[in-house]
Amino acid sequence: MDLNTDITYLQGVGPSRAQTLSKELNIKTYEDLIYYFPYKYIDKSKFYKVSEVNSDAVAVQLKGVISKFRMEGEGRKQRLIANLTDETGSMELIWFKGAQWILKSISSGKEYIVFGKPNYYNGRYNMAHPEIEDPQKAKKTGSKFSAQYSTSESLKDAKINSRALVKLQETFWSKVTAPLPETLPGYIVEKYKLMPITEALRNIHFPKDEETLSRARTRLKFEELFYIQINILKFKNEKNAVSRGFVFKKVGDVFNTFYSSYLPFELTGAQKRVLKELRADFLTGRQCNRLIQGDVGSGKTLVALMSMLIAVDNGFQACIMAPTEILATQHYETIKNFLGQMPVSVSLLTGSTKTKQRRQIHESLENGSLNILVGTHALIEDDVKFLNLGLAVIDEQHRFGVAQRAKLWQKNPAAPPHVVVMTATPIPRTLAMTLYGDLDVSVIDELPPGRKPVKTLHSYDAKRLMVFKFLREQIAQGRQVYIVYPLIEESKNFDYKDLTDGYESIVRAFPPPQYAVSVVHGRMKPEEKDKAMQLFANGTTQIMVATTVIEVGVNVPNATIMVIESAEKFGLSQLHQLRGRVGRGGTQSYCILMTDYKLSSDAKKRIEIMCNTSDGFEISEQDLKLRGPGDMDGTQQSGTPMQLRIADLARDGQMMNLVRDAARVVLEEDLSLQLPKNQIIKQRINKIFNKEQNWSRIS
Repeated sequence: MDLNTDITYLQGVGPSRAQTLSKELNIKTYEDLIYYFPYKYIDKSKFYKVSEVNSDAVAVQLKGVISKFRMEGEGRKQRLIANLTDETGSMELIWFKGAQWILKSISSGKEYIVFGKPNYYNGRYNMAHPEIEDPQKAKKTGSKFSAQYSTSESLKDAKINSRALVKLQETFWSKVTAPLPETLPGYIVEKYKLMPITEALRNIHFPKDEETLSRARTRLKFEELFYIQINILKFKNEKNAVSRGFVFKKVGDVFNTFYSSYLPFELTGAQKRVLKELRADFLTGRQCNRLIQGDVGSGKTLVALMSMLIAVDNGFQACIMAPTEILATQHYETIKNFLGQMPVSVSLLTGSTKTKQRRQIHESLENGSLNILVGTHALIEDDVKFLNLGLAVIDEQHRFGVAQRAKLWQKNPAAPPHVVVMTATPIPRTLAMTLYGDLDVSVIDELPPGRKPVKTLHSYDAKRLMVFKFLREQIAQGRQVYIVYPLIEESKNFDYKDLTDGYESIVRAFPPPQYAVSVVHGRMKPEEKDKAMQLFANGTTQIMVATTVIEVGVNVPNATIMVIESAEKFGLSQLHQLRGRVGRGGTQSYCILMTDYKLSSDAKKRIEIMCNTSDGFEISEQDLKLRGPGDMDGTQQSGTPMQLRIADLARDGQMMNLVRDAARVVLEEDLSLQLPKNQIIKQRINKIFNKEQNWSRIS
């Protein structure tokens, strides 16, 4: 069985389906198919009654009569609706596409097995685009577990749903008569008592029982994490062995003058600790690659500035790159304010920089008279040349791709500059080991003196008038307010607040000319967003109505209230990021979480956690447990060593430690993977590299 065979040649696929599978799921070969794992398993021996459906249900299987087909709505909102009825009640089934096919395939008044995720809308449950099966034709297998595969609307339009993917897996495995090539060395399989790869792959799709499924998962998780760690540790070890870096021998007059005469407040213990770690990095003779994690407002920018002053003291230039123009401008103004009258030259370079000013910046960079350059992607343009770049700071680095970051490294031909990466997204240890395994990690886990923790309150929609009264009182005291919505427009499937309707209701409740409201969302042009944010930043508008585009945005110390509509629809890390927009001044700030009365158990947990803690790292750990790594905001990024298919970083921390140790032992003996027993590892990594494009290839 050649696993590199094009998926087109598998019975039941063909050219058209193959094109869809390749585009939507990146399934191009037999190997891609068998490594496309189920995201869950349904106990198909269990049927729910309509009356048992609740908000906690991820997906349910029902049996009932389908009837009363009718078309409702017009234009894009037109949909086909039918009723599913059993002895306990009925619920609506909804199709926004494929109505004609459904009407031809489903007989009204007949009993069917229906499977899908229930949604709560307008006071009752419905199910959109469910899987439907005739009970008389339902296939009986040897296992009560039925694998469920993630699909998309495009796949469903092409008649490729989860059930169709099960059929393709059945077709493939029916052809397998001999063991597939092993993907781990025999000595590792034996040492860690792992299931052989053929048995593991077969049972991940068609598990015999719970114990066999558990062993299959263990094998495949071990392998996935093992190759991630091999790649990361090999890259780090090789880089440390050959990567020379500039030595910043002294802490000189510039740093000391700033510390003694310009520092606006006493550094926290955490800031001092991180500065010591950076100072130690600068003395090793190797390139510094350090990630600084810290909540919004923890003082990362000040630490970055002081590290840049060390570079200046040693005759080098420094730069800081931010993902947006408004954030770059904010960094520039903050640094200028910190430095005051100090003889340190700082410039700002963005897409909006005028030609004359840009020419002056280029000249001062090349002759060395410019010490610190702050900017956006404009910093990595080919015509931006430094005389002696020694330190590059990257803010919110997950907003930049690998190629963009690599261009900064090349700005000094003598040697790569030291690199400091900053993020306000607290990352749990297991996730940091995977995403940033080649970086040393520092944590700023204290707030500067004078900062008051944001008070987080939970309010139901029914108490909206009381919330508005509180907002008016705060605005009367000169404060400003963010109001964030999860959607731009009303959704057909979900019953929660949208920005378009919300903006209109806010303007009615806070009418001009007494109040001024600005709006920001993802569909606006960058210049429109920047203008609206600037109006809010300079106090022209008192209320900003926005979507989550303001998660990482402008610093407005005068904004003291964050209202989050339909807060139950946000993840914990996202809620925490939004809360971080306020509490940036000395005034007491508030975060108000608005929800419907009807909340799932997970939503209740998230709201409780937000109200009870402001510790970003505790919140990120809880978020990882509740939602899994694929949903972690800001972490699914270009540069991730490998797309996780089966490992769960929230629950596999212990295995991650085991696998990391296993990878370390292999590389300590054979860093270049030249030994015969490690050829499988070398070949496997190179194969994965060709697919993932983010791996360091082994020569």
